Amino acid sequence: MQAKEYLLNYLILSCKTGGGHNAAANAIKDSLILAGHSAFVFDYLTLRSKKTAKTVADFYIKTVQTAPAAFGFAYKIALAWGKHTKRSPIYAFNTAMVKYLKKYLEENSYDGIICTHLYPAETLTAMKRRGIATPPVFFVFTDYTNIPFVEETCADEYILPHKAIVEESIKRGLPAEKLHPFGIPVKPEMTKKRDKSECKIHLGLDLEKKTVLLIGGSMGAGNLTLLSETFEKSNVDDIQVAIICGNNKKLFDELQSKYAGNPMFKIFGKTDEMPLFMTAADIVYTKPGGLTSTEAVACRKPLVLIYPIPGCESYNLELFTSLGMAITADTPEKLIQSGLELLHDATAQEKMIAAQKKNVNETASADIADFIIEHTNKR
Repeated sequence: MQAKEYLLNYLILSCKTGGGHNAAANAIKDSLILAGHSAFVFDYLTLRSKKTAKTVADFYIKTVQTAPAAFGFAYKIALAWGKHTKRSPIYAFNTAMVKYLKKYLEENSYDGIICTHLYPAETLTAMKRRGIATPPVFFVFTDYTNIPFVEETCADEYILPHKAIVEESIKRGLPAEKLHPFGIPVKPEMTKKRDKSECKIHLGLDLEKKTVLLIGGSMGAGNLTLLSETFEKSNVDDIQVAIICGNNKKLFDELQSKYAGNPMFKIFGKTDEMPLFMTAADIVYTKPGGLTSTEAVACRKPLVLIYPIPGCESYNLELFTSLGMAITADTPEKLIQSGLELLHDATAQEKMIAAQKKNVNETASADIADFIIEHTNKR
């Protein structure tokens, strides 16, 4: 009689500094559950207090929305600092979380811990250095680069987004045997095959027009106002532009008012129906956040990358464009012109989608879950 496989229980720790960390966490959660195990996702800063979690998230969001150049400068300083020190102020901040996470793990039993954010990975590293036992720790990257201070962490295994950053990771001090370039996880629901017309009807989109999907991530970043104005000036009548403003209510209200009655534009706020939007889209414009751009590529959509937040997103844009998975330009006029040319060039689209299939694994979430389960069972 074959023994029944042991039901494993996983803790997935994230942080709300941008929506990508939570999106990756929930993608892995879904795949673990589909594999018959249990998983729980939460913002680990809430262990200290909900106020702390909100303060950190609000500070990050406000900074990247109002002062992206300053954020980019701070990112470069942090990157250089991390290469010359083994203990950063960020590590000290996260070390202060040890007592909260230790107490939580004493009260709750898990077979493995998955981090989709640097902060909990650093706290778990501090616990290990103090001799506090932890379940196996898996650190999942959510951008196509080694973020500042990643070399301070001591995870059991690292899940990388692409083989192109393996060498860089080793140079930054991560052990080669712990590096696994499975890709960035996207929810299985995202790549499910759907009827395009049904999705357009459900979303209230015109069946007769090509759909341009313009996304600003969870924060509504990417200068969507400027791009929408440039689309309006293009005088193209065979497209509709679906703009997703995310959590940015100010932007949503502004665009709703500005384009009321204009058939070219459909304005949406925060949505849980991104898989439907991706199916409906003929081309996607998005800032190069790790998750949003990966979702577009996993759905095999012609992709135009816009206005990165300086830092990780600059590296994401560089990798995607260098591998032929997306295009970009340095002015709004060129972004619109290049995208519309791509929209009407079937050969260029085929070439881009071939590059996407070669470089981005649409089943990364399931592959990561399988790897984690196998590693945990061995332990």
